[in-house]
Amino acid sequence: MTDYIKKILTARVYDVAIESPLDPMPRLTRRLERPVLLKREDLQPVFSFKLRGAYNKMSGLAPEQVARGVVCASAGNHAQGVALAAAKLGARAVIVMPRTTPSIKVDACRARGAEVILHGDAFDEALAEARRREHEDGLTFLHPFDDEDVIAGQGTIGKEILQQHTGPIEAIFVPVGGGGLAAGISTFVKYLRPGTKVIGVEPDDAACMKAALDAGCLVDLPSVGLFADGVAVKRAGEETFRLCRENLDGIITVDTDAMCAAVKDIFDDTRAVSEPSGALSLAGAKLYAEQNGGSGTLIAISSGANLNFDRLRHIAERAEIGEQREVLLGVTIPEKPGAYRAFINALGPRAITEFNYRQAPASDAQIFVGINLAGGKREKQELMGSLGEAGYRVLDMSDNEMAKVHVRYMVGGRSPGLMHERLFRFQFPERPGALMKFLDALAPNFDITLFHYRNHGADYGRVLAGIDVPPEDQARFEAAIEDLGYPATEETENPAYRLFLDGGV
Repeated sequence: MTDYIKKILTARVYDVAIESPLDPMPRLTRRLERPVLLKREDLQPVFSFKLRGAYNKMSGLAPEQVARGVVCASAGNHAQGVALAAAKLGARAVIVMPRTTPSIKVDACRARGAEVILHGDAFDEALAEARRREHEDGLTFLHPFDDEDVIAGQGTIGKEILQQHTGPIEAIFVPVGGGGLAAGISTFVKYLRPGTKVIGVEPDDAACMKAALDAGCLVDLPSVGLFADGVAVKRAGEETFRLCRENLDGIITVDTDAMCAAVKDIFDDTRAVSEPSGALSLAGAKLYAEQNGGSGTLIAISSGANLNFDRLRHIAERAEIGEQREVLLGVTIPEKPGAYRAFINALGPRAITEFNYRQAPASDAQIFVGINLAGGKREKQELMGSLGEAGYRVLDMSDNEMAKVHVRYMVGGRSPGLMHERLFRFQFPERPGALMKFLDALAPNFDITLFHYRNHGADYGRVLAGIDVPPEDQARFEAAIEDLGYPATEETENPAYRLFLDGGV
């Protein structure tokens, strides 16, 4: 351990890296009722901590090794660190990345002059290709985590944390992929402050270090989830495993929704947008705070912000569920007039975030509904209990991956025999009572045959509604729409409706 402390204290990282700030998170601190601090490695020149280890390794290479060039395998952030270090030192850099790597990381490496090769669907396949090119082209291989100099470079984050926060720290949470960051930070912190916990955090579908620690030896995961691509590693490193086994106080695993919620927490407090693996350790800190009492300071590493913009759609969709601020329910209600209104009344003052329904030829209607929660798990239990007492069959789908990813968008289809259905897009004001006003205006006199709504964070809600309007009631219906006062656009002739939803076809 003493050798590692010397390596960390003498690591050459500040030629390219900054001493990243340790920022308070006031909103999350108030919510958890304990201090939470965020180590902002997302502010590094490559938006990730990885340049520390990469540059520390490359700066120690012999001149002839630099002249021959280097090769690495990476899911993106180590690659950017190597590309920057190679540009700084004037070396050729060949970088092998999985084909699943976000384009923002691929483009960033190429922009720094690196030769990028896309190979395989996961890190381990890219690693094998990089090793092949190491021998074939005579390049020096730079391992992304299982290397003493790389570990020492990452360990400088632990040194900075202890310098920046001289008071007591209950726990430091570190994202774990192959283990280089966790190995470096835990080794330094445990040497100087053995009473401070250092806890690794992994996605529950890519927990290679936890599997190794549980087994007492390195193991290969059969597969890994790619949502947190920065830590999508099937097998931890030998040296990182040795150090983590000695120095980590444990591993916490979290799911996708928890990571999405942590991305939102970071944004709320810093206005920075983290990548999923960058928010991983904060998700672990939140789970730790939920499961353990106390008021000690918690520190999480914001390890990266290399996020493809289109990934934000999924993150925003799942963040509220991860925060226990939204519940998704499948509810059976009677297929009869007044059933909607009765159900809305049963929800009380809670805001509806999603409502999907399609009329079916049956005595019961199945609706997919999202409901905003202010009181987390406790309120969810109370809500489901009250709905059950009111006679509704309720299925909680908040943890149902198929329902969240697929089924919510598939509620609908054709409803046979609807010869007089008209389809409209409405703009509802996003305020309490808007849906009830709609139902009061139309539902008593007309059958609602389709309803789709999802809160998108705007000041108005976008609603698609189908309404059965017999020919003799057309004038009365038009008057009701006019009186309602909500902007409405008829879509009955829209080819998408005709192709997929028209019940009269």
